[in-house]
Amino acid sequence: MDTSAVQRGPTDAELVGMLQTMIAARIYSTRCFNLQRQGRLGTMAPIDGNEATVVGCTYALQPEHDWIFSQYREFYALGRYGEEVIRRQVLYLAGHPEGSCYPAGVNVFPAQISLAAQIPHAVGMAWGQLRQGLPGVSVAFFGDGASSEGDFYEAANFAAVIKAPVIFMLINNGWAISTPTARQTAAATFADKAAAFGMPGVRVDGRDPIAVWEVVAAARARAVAGEGPTLVEAVTYRLGHHTTADDPTRYIPAEDMAAARAKDPVITYAAQLRELGLWDDAAQAAAEATAQAAIDAAVDAALATPLAPDAFFDHVYAETTPRMERQRALLLELEGKGQS
Repeated sequence: MDTSAVQRGPTDAELVGMLQTMIAARIYSTRCFNLQRQGRLGTMAPIDGNEATVVGCTYALQPEHDWIFSQYREFYALGRYGEEVIRRQVLYLAGHPEGSCYPAGVNVFPAQISLAAQIPHAVGMAWGQLRQGLPGVSVAFFGDGASSEGDFYEAANFAAVIKAPVIFMLINNGWAISTPTARQTAAATFADKAAAFGMPGVRVDGRDPIAVWEVVAAARARAVAGEGPTLVEAVTYRLGHHTTADDPTRYIPAEDMAAARAKDPVITYAAQLRELGLWDDAAQAAAEATAQAAIDAAVDAALATPLAPDAFFDHVYAETTPRMERQRALLLELEGKGQS
């Protein structure tokens, strides 16, 4: 059992790295949001307000062994898993089939938007790791809304029974689209639901990446020791749109959003590192410039990648069905007419 991460806490380099990744995540998210508004990318879910939870979690993991199962907004904060994750995400939003998968060595499952569907996948991977005696864990990111789905209950129950090395990372950011937490569950906390499965349930400040790091490091140590899964509820607040198809001003009171923005995790964590002497204006400027260059490169590469209008037909079934071939022919016919 590797308990070193639990015992030592994050190093200064990791503390700085977490902030750099959080800043990059905000820049990636904002840029993609703007590109979607320009009609150059598809619908996306901004990460604003969730950065500390995702970054704190992933920095407590071992990327060479552990697997990430995201929902749809976490990808921008997976910088520790490599810039290729960001590049593929931009390709995905641009409609390129290449964006729907990752190369060997990147232990991140592709984006998907079916609510809670990634949770059973994470348990399946963890079960496979357990049976093969592999040292890693699987982490399933999902929101409070997804916790109302049957996939969550079935997967969590099964994981607890077989003691699968999985961490259920429930991000409670106050809203499931426009449904507030109080309308989502009658339980005092989402972490309390762990008792029904016979696993630990831990509630943590999702705006504090260090607190998240500590909780996830302990859950990971527990999992690789064969003690089974943990449900973590990270409490934060969504600082913007659910997706680019959403208008939060229709249901979030302006005063509530203002109060939440005063606790923006990117700003408060930067202030914390300044007090520790680990951050200053020069570090801030360098982090922003590095992230901007990376997202510019990813966007330029994605938008320059040729895309055949019928490419998505190649990635539905192993063998194309007759109906799909007819649909492909019709699409190409319409495409030809549109270009003439």
